[in-house]
Amino acid sequence: MAQETKKVPLIRKTSKTFLLISFILMLISTVLLFFYVRSLLRMEIEEELFSTTARVETALAKNKEILSLTPVIEVSEVENLGGQIIKDTLIYDPSQKEMEEFRELTSFTEINGAKYKITVRNLIVETDDILFAIVLSYLTIIVLVFVFLFFFSKARNKKLWSPFFENLNTMKNFSLTSNEPIPLVDSGILEFSELNHEIATLTNKVRSDYKNLKQYTEDVSHELQTPLAIIQAKIENIINGDNLNDMQFEHLTSIQRDIQRLTQMNKRLALLTKIENNQFINVDRINMKDHIAESVANFRELSGTEIKISGDADMRVHMDSYLAEVLCNNLISNAIKHGSPNGIIEIKSKDKMFSISNSGSGKLAHPENLYARFYRESEAVKSTGLGLAIVKRICDLYAFEISYQYEKNKHVFTIRFK
Repeated sequence: MAQETKKVPLIRKTSKTFLLISFILMLISTVLLFFYVRSLLRMEIEEELFSTTARVETALAKNKEILSLTPVIEVSEVENLGGQIIKDTLIYDPSQKEMEEFRELTSFTEINGAKYKITVRNLIVETDDILFAIVLSYLTIIVLVFVFLFFFSKARNKKLWSPFFENLNTMKNFSLTSNEPIPLVDSGILEFSELNHEIATLTNKVRSDYKNLKQYTEDVSHELQTPLAIIQAKIENIINGDNLNDMQFEHLTSIQRDIQRLTQMNKRLALLTKIENNQFINVDRINMKDHIAESVANFRELSGTEIKISGDADMRVHMDSYLAEVLCNNLISNAIKHGSPNGIIEIKSKDKMFSISNSGSGKLAHPENLYARFYRESEAVKSTGLGLAIVKRICDLYAFEISYQYEKNKHVFTIRFK
């Protein structure tokens, strides 16, 4: 199973990309600026050295006296000419009492028949301090511009994307049962405008299909009730009549059971439809304990299964009284149908919760399908497969929590109220 990708809000994602790219560009530009400025400073110093050397050579050519100014200028006669040398050197400065860095140009030239070695030096300005000041100023400007652009861009993006997020919240609250058109916020951005158009078209189509399906389901459920009742009544008349052999009686009895099952399925499907359509709008404050006791009393008359009730806590909940009755009946009926022969059903109640357990032969193979329509773990038990589906829809309607566990050879359903 592929690992789910972590979801990140759009604004944060774009801002993160902006931050990363800006940081990389700022770092690269700072390094380039450092080496570029250092190169410019060295070029200026070397240019001054060459200029001073040219002036010394001109003075020598005119037989002017050249005074050596150590360590800046040194002129001496030599026997052999050498090549031009430019380098950095350290010379002790007695005034500062420290070693100073100089840029040194050594050149050899022949003037008026004499060979000279001319050494010109220039004190290298404390480039580290200058570079630090330049880089710091640059970084300060860049950071200020970056911060301004970041918050400006974020505010701008938030404003641009505002219609999208508002429409997203509207879609989250979209209801199929509402007849009001979906209130989408218009936008001057073409893509958002096209998205709004498609959303409006889609929601209108979904509502139309939903209403048609709802009407079809209600009509079919209603129309089936009368024929089923008539068939049931005619079969009962035939069974109660004379001149039936055993085989005919058995076949008619089987047909009668199937019709009863079909009638029950029709009623439960109609109930599911009403629950999903939010047609149960009456909400009363009821005591679930009373409904459990009433359902248990009814099932004790219909079934020989032993049912035990424990717990004296009142369970006050807000819900439709009829649905509370359906909830209790379906859970108890499910426990009786799927319980072991001669088993005991236990109902335990506490404040804001109750559980129903029945003994069983083994753990369910697919507990995740318990609340699916028409799902039956085993075909041995004849049922509509809708009882637990109705229970789950009722719990979802009132935000109750339903859970299933298999523990100590018992199937346990637990309902927790808000």
